[in-house]
Amino acid sequence: MVKPTKIRYQILFLIFVNVVINYMDRSNLAVAASEISKEFKFSPVQMGLIFSAFSWTYLLFQIPGGILVNRFSPRVLYAFSLITWSFATVAQGFARGFVTLFGLRMATGAFEAPAFPINNRVVSNWFPDNERASAIAVYTSGQFLGLAFLMPVLSKIQLHVGWKGLFVVTGLIGILWGIIWYIFYRDPLKHKKVNEAELKHIESGGGLLDGKSTEDTEKKKFKWADLKEVLSHRKLWGIYIGQFAVNSTLWFFLTWFPKYLVDYRGLDFIKSGYWASVPYLAAFTGVLCSGFLSDYLIKKGVSAAKARKRPIIIGLLTSVFILGANYVNTPGLIIFFMSLSFFGVGFASITWIFVSSLAPKHLINITGGVFNFIGQLSGIIVPIVIGLLASGGNFAPALIFVALLGFLGACSYLFLVGNVERIKSNGNMVSPEKQIDG
Repeated sequence: MVKPTKIRYQILFLIFVNVVINYMDRSNLAVAASEISKEFKFSPVQMGLIFSAFSWTYLLFQIPGGILVNRFSPRVLYAFSLITWSFATVAQGFARGFVTLFGLRMATGAFEAPAFPINNRVVSNWFPDNERASAIAVYTSGQFLGLAFLMPVLSKIQLHVGWKGLFVVTGLIGILWGIIWYIFYRDPLKHKKVNEAELKHIESGGGLLDGKSTEDTEKKKFKWADLKEVLSHRKLWGIYIGQFAVNSTLWFFLTWFPKYLVDYRGLDFIKSGYWASVPYLAAFTGVLCSGFLSDYLIKKGVSAAKARKRPIIIGLLTSVFILGANYVNTPGLIIFFMSLSFFGVGFASITWIFVSSLAPKHLINITGGVFNFIGQLSGIIVPIVIGLLASGGNFAPALIFVALLGFLGACSYLFLVGNVERIKSNGNMVSPEKQIDG
């Protein structure tokens, strides 16, 4: 009997690197922020606006990006997305002020918009159902593990070539990787090294070899009544608010965190790069612990609903420990509380599972769209509010704000979501499912 090849794991590695580069080009501004604000004399409010610029277009282009994913092959579209957002990153090294930098960050967000929908399509094509959750966890971990190791590297690059050189170097890396992706990626049926046994393994397990599902071929017309429906249920608002809360702490670390360490806590720039990597490792650990704990609880007979919900509530409550940084002065203790908070964010990162377990079956896609939209709003709102709160030179109110959002998210899962039961279109509930797709 011919053994299946393992080409899908090589494809997963390619996606992992894509995610690392994706988040590298989101966070390089955070590393450069102190030098940029000094050179252009930006106020905290202006920096907050620049930090938010990426999310304006990233959010706006989510739906158009999803449409493009259905029309173009991942090989072509991902290469285009990588190369164009990387060119925008290079151009940021030549920005001359607030307007050009703001505009180029918006361009980066627009061109990155299709990335995660493409990731989802590629994994759906290459992995059977029973391997898909693990595959998603692996590439998602790239945002934390990659940044944990990149923060010191990015700091050293800036030390040697300046903040302008930092954008040029990171952008050129993305352009090169976009070419590599185009050379090596193929869909399952077009890949020369995959054998028939692996294709059968993928297809028999529910993998979409041709990239098309029944849902793709039987698309329903959009109805405003459907949007109104998914905005009218208390349980769904519970997960919307929870996602906003999870992403709020994430966006603090992706934007203000390095500047906070250097400008507000007086850490040496290079040392801050090493210190800044620790919370990302903590978040990465949180992601893994959350998955293992959830699976362990299910094996012990705990309902899937509780096994998925508890890590989210615990994680969001743990994120509130970011407040502790307001009451300590030594770098080690500051990083301890920051790491504990970011561990909580990683621990709470399985929130997407409740879209498929709560939404009416025929409204899962639109529920997911609203869920993602409200979650991504944090990337616009949180950096701006932090800039306003820190404009007086005191960062403590900003950390209080982030902590309050985490607490609000935990309360939303406790009091709004309540029992995990699928919503019927008429507003009634059905019994909890024996197993939630994880």
